[in-house]
Amino acid sequence: MKTAVAATLIASAAAFAPQSANTRTNTALEAGKFASKLQYVPCIPVEKLPSPGSATSGVAGGLAICIAVDPSGSVFALGDKCPPVNQPLSFGKVDGSTIQDPVLGTKFSLKTGEVVGPWCPAGIGKLLGGLFDPIGVNSYPVKKKGANIEVQVDVNAKANFESQYWSGVLDAQGKSNGKYY
Repeated sequence: MKTAVAATLIASAAAFAPQSANTRTNTALEAGKFASKLQYVPCIPVEKLPSPGSATSGVAGGLAICIAVDPSGSVFALGDKCPPVNQPLSFGKVDGSTIQDPVLGTKFSLKTGEVVGPWCPAGIGKLLGGLFDPIGVNSYPVKKKGANIEVQVDVNAKANFESQYWSGVLDAQGKSNGKYY
């Protein structure tokens, strides 16, 4: 029974493994309809700022953001989805200049979002980690303004993603121009 469960888990994880080493490209085909527009937007109120050595989650410009505070009180903003299985990074433990994935154990730099140390070293991460190339999380500039913690994000990122999604759904239904029959 344990062998069957392990085989199923491996096969399921392999379905999500990248097909090529170059998974991030910048081509005209992937360009969105809206130009990139970096802007500071409110993420969380200052009173919700976590204590030093911990993290919390917020939303800025439609993106899930992890707000982490290192032991010295410096505030950092990272993407709130841990690769490779996208559990919230905000549930992780802040230790010095890193935050640790709560499930697979990977540590990410608070400053850059890059992987620090071994990739997926804990528990099931040892099994899943071999299926995926190490990849960091996005890091964002952060500042305090008034009663809010603001994060600089591309405010058009969500609109670009949704424009691609809805176009595909509508194309599948034969209504790519948005008109009905």
